[in-house]
Amino acid sequence: MEADPGAGGYRAANIRLAPSILTADLGRLADEIRAAETAGVDWVHLDVMDGRFVPNISIGPLIVSAVRKVTNLPLDVHLMIVEPEKYVAAFAEAGANSITVHAEASVHLHRLIYQIRDLGTRAGVAINPATPLSAVEEIINDINVLLVMSVNPGFGGQSFIPSALSKIRRARSLVDRSKSSADLEVDGGINAENIAEAARAGADVFVAGSSVYNKTRSVNESVALLRGALLAGEASS
Repeated sequence: MEADPGAGGYRAANIRLAPSILTADLGRLADEIRAAETAGVDWVHLDVMDGRFVPNISIGPLIVSAVRKVTNLPLDVHLMIVEPEKYVAAFAEAGANSITVHAEASVHLHRLIYQIRDLGTRAGVAINPATPLSAVEEIINDINVLLVMSVNPGFGGQSFIPSALSKIRRARSLVDRSKSSADLEVDGGINAENIAEAARAGADVFVAGSSVYNKTRSVNESVALLRGALLAGEASS
């Protein structure tokens, strides 16, 4: 997406939604994913946690493989794990289209990015709220996805950290200034109240967990609410 952070403009049609299955009903996972696909989402986001890098344990390659069998949507795998270089091949083999690792988790990040790319998979780097953008400046033209965490990773249902908006603006500036083709993705606390503002800041891919999978609305209604907020925000820009 081409964005002008100064003007705060965006095109809603260019925004991609990537629902996270972290808050989905895992007992009905195939149905949950099909519901999101029918609702018109763009990617499926899979949060992988090891109980070491973050204080939670979630899924592994077997779940990614199972998801791959029920959808043709791109699978956006987010590794919140230590020593990711030991596992990226397994996730690529399981069907990941994109593998994002944390800058904080890898000593040799440049090497890891090319390890992922050599597997035929898009490579992304995520940065936590306290991690400066300088952590990715030297590799911004080597990655396909820059993921800005707008919560501290580890659990679904957290509230968006307001200071992340400034970081998103600066990340957009970095991507554009470097003429990088990387998608600018945001993960954490995204909902209908803040998605347009984050889009105006320059993000073009949004991970949405509890704002898509919740007990208040159907998946279709939830996705429509997010899309509606984006359209309203575009009109007011």
